[in-house]
Parts: sequence; structure tokens; C-alpha cells
Amino acid sequence: MPTDSPARWSAIILAAGEGTRMKSTRPKVLHEIAGRALLSWVVRAALDAGASRCLVVVGHGRSDVEHVLRTQFGERVEMVLQPEQRGTGDAVRCAIEGAVGLEGRVLVLYGDCPLIPPALLRDLVAQTDRAEADLGLITATLSDPSGYGRIVRSSEGSVQRIVEHRDCSDDERGINEVNPGLYAIRAGFLRDAITRLTPNNAQAQLYLTDVVALAAEQGEVLDLEGDMNELTGVNDQRDLALASAMRRRRMAEELARAGVQIADLDALYVDADCEIEPGASLGVNVHLRGQCVVRAGAQIDVGCVLSNVVVEKDARVLPYTVATDSSIGEGAQVGPFSHLRPDSRLGPRSKVGNFSETKKTRLGEGSKVNHLSYVGDGEIGEGVNIGAGTIFCNYDGEKKHTTVLEDGVFIGSDSQLIAPLRVGRGAYVASGTTVTEDVPADGLAISRTKQENKAGYAARLRARLRGKKKR
Repeated sequence: MPTDSPARWSAIILAAGEGTRMKSTRPKVLHEIAGRALLSWVVRAALDAGASRCLVVVGHGRSDVEHVLRTQFGERVEMVLQPEQRGTGDAVRCAIEGAVGLEGRVLVLYGDCPLIPPALLRDLVAQTDRAEADLGLITATLSDPSGYGRIVRSSEGSVQRIVEHRDCSDDERGINEVNPGLYAIRAGFLRDAITRLTPNNAQAQLYLTDVVALAAEQGEVLDLEGDMNELTGVNDQRDLALASAMRRRRMAEELARAGVQIADLDALYVDADCEIEPGASLGVNVHLRGQCVVRAGAQIDVGCVLSNVVVEKDARVLPYTVATDSSIGEGAQVGPFSHLRPDSRLGPRSKVGNFSETKKTRLGEGSKVNHLSYVGDGEIGEGVNIGAGTIFCNYDGEKKHTTVLEDGVFIGSDSQLIAPLRVGRGAYVASGTTVTEDVPADGLAISRTKQENKAGYAARLRARLRGKKKR
């Protein structure tokens, strides 16, 4: 199938509907798959296919939809308002009237079809243009065509018209060839045909599909067969979940073919804007959200959830670690069951142990935060050891304060460091110490109450307690 297409063509994407079947206050086209709105997937497909202009018809939730499009695509997308949702034909009419200088070939598609491949769009435009047809469209065959418009052909096999499901006769409902809603239309013909549409149908709306019959009256309609797995639209939350699973599987397969080791292709959740280098390893039920970067040799184990995290070369993220807006240095190790809160920066070959938490902290090369510790608002040098159960007391009820540990510091287990605080280079903090003042370099901080042992006291205490229990 040829893939060359005209140098310039435009796309109109219909995204004005409310999507009531989603049962959500969010506009349907803004529900997400792999970190991108449904509409964003369609816009990207059109732009990647070569559209020189991309017009999006907005209506319900207009401000939210426009904000997403402006944030992601800037001036590459033009917004056109459909004030009232009076059908797909009316939506295209709004686009044509709102777009100055719309000429050549126009591709029309829906904003809730997130799996459309750009190559299919290029082929449709190219072949319709080559055939000099007023209109080309994609068709598909389904075992259960319920809900879709049916493709009605002539006795010679050419497309005559499309009949929406609600308007089908009994014979027409037996047709399995359906209309997924992708058209390539000559702009001049489309501009004229839109004015000839009438709301003579079960929904009293202007159907874009009626343009097909008008094109068939003037000449042959070009049709290409598509795969409904790539063309299906999202109408409810079930459709969204199914489309999401298909997109995830495809992305996992692409990563595996590129050299990423994946434990289970059906149990990987990676957003589209993440970057995973060949040689990285991703375990079962790993979630990478936002704009994560995982370098070659890095290993992310079972159940980890990372959002906007950079994992450098040869780092290890052990099971069930959660991290957000942070970075994990080359050869570093985190977890299991660790939590890196925003702005945690772990240096090369550093370590954050199990059940530990960091927040807004720099951890120098080779430094360690051992298990069951909380380190917040910390500036930690190189070669520092922070013992189990250490707490950085960084909040006084009004403000956050910083704790600075210089290179080579040793913090004993079960210590509390009351910020603001600086522990000098090479200093020691004894286990169980509460540190309230700066510690000089090579100094030792210790604050323990004197231990007193009372011989035989435990037996007397147990007897007394048992006596109280019997009363």
C-alpha cells in the first residue's frame, strides 16, 4: 500500500461532545491513556501523519480541552467552537466556517480514537488524492456491529451511503461492514456538501456520514479496509480500560524489541512520555508515570511506582519503592519499600534502605540512609552513614529547616537531628542521641540519660502487675 501523501493537507478533529456514558465530570476526550488525553493521541497521530493544519472542534468542557491542547501543542493546533452539539455534520461546518483558507484535502476524524496509527492516515489521504476522489473513507468488519453506522454498497460493490445504527432497517442491521469515522475529503466538495445536509434522522442532527451519499452521487467513493483494533472509539469507562490495555501492550512490545528487559508484557504501565534505554530492566507491575527516564543497566523491580523520576545507569530500585520528582544516581540503590518524596536527589552509589523516606534532600556519593529513617530537607555530603531509625526533625510547626551533614559523618541509630543543624566533617553522633546544636568537625555528640540497673526488680514488678490483673 503506498504511503506517500500530498505535501499539504489539513485535519479536522471532532472533540465537542460531552461523553455522558463516561459518567464523569471530565470531558470524555480528556480521559487519559498512558499519561496522555485521548484527544492528544489523535492530534499527535494527525501531526505525525503530516497534517499541515490541525483544527480541533471544541464544545463541552471547552476551557479544559483548550488548556490541554495549548500546553501540549502550542500554536500547532487551531481551536474552533461548536456552540451547540447538533451532530457531526454541524461540527465540521463550524470548522470549515472558522478556518480561513482551508483548501486541498481534509482529513476528518474523531477525538476519542486513541489507537489510530499515523501510517493509516497517510495512506488514506494519499490514495484518495491519487484517485482524485471527492471522498475516501476507512471501513472495518465486525462480528457484532451494534452501535456503528453500516456501509451500504451497490450491486457492483462501491460504497453508496452510510446508515447510522438507529436509522437502519432490519436488513441493514445485518450488515457487518461498519464506519469507524475516518474520512479524507476534498475541501471544495466538503464545503458545498455540508450546506446540503438535513436533520432527517432519528436524532434530528446533521450527520457527517450523509456526505458519503452525496459523494457517491457525483463519482466513486474510495474505501480502504482498516483494523478495528486500531480504530475503535472510547465511549465508556470499559472502552477506556480496554484501549488502555491495548496501548500499554503495544508500548511494552516496542520497548522489548528495542532492547529493554521486561518481565511481563501485560503487567507494565509506562506513560508515553517516559524514556527507557536499551539494557534497562523492568519488573512485574512497574508503573512509570509522567516523564521518567531510565538509563541502560538500571533495574526497577516488582511493584515500583515512579513519577517524573530519573534513574541513572546501573541503579537498582528494589520492590515496592515509590518515588516522585526525584533522581537516583548511577549505581545507587533504593528500597525495598522506600519512599522518595519530591526533590530527593541521590548521588552515585548512594543507598536508601527499606522503609525509609526522603524529601527535598541531596544525598552525596556513597552515602547511606539505612532502614526505618526519615530524612527531610537534608544536605548530605559524601560517605555519610545514617543509622536505622534516624529522624530529621525539619518542621517546627511554621517553617521547614535544613540539616547539613558534611562528608564522612556517622549518625548512630535512633538519633533525632533537630534542624536547623550542621554536623561537621567526620563527626560522630552516638546512637540514641537528640542533637539540638551544631556538631564540630571530628566531634562526638552524645546525649543519653544515665543507665541504672536494679537487681531483681523485674521479678517483683511482674508479681505486682499479676496481682493487679486478678482484681
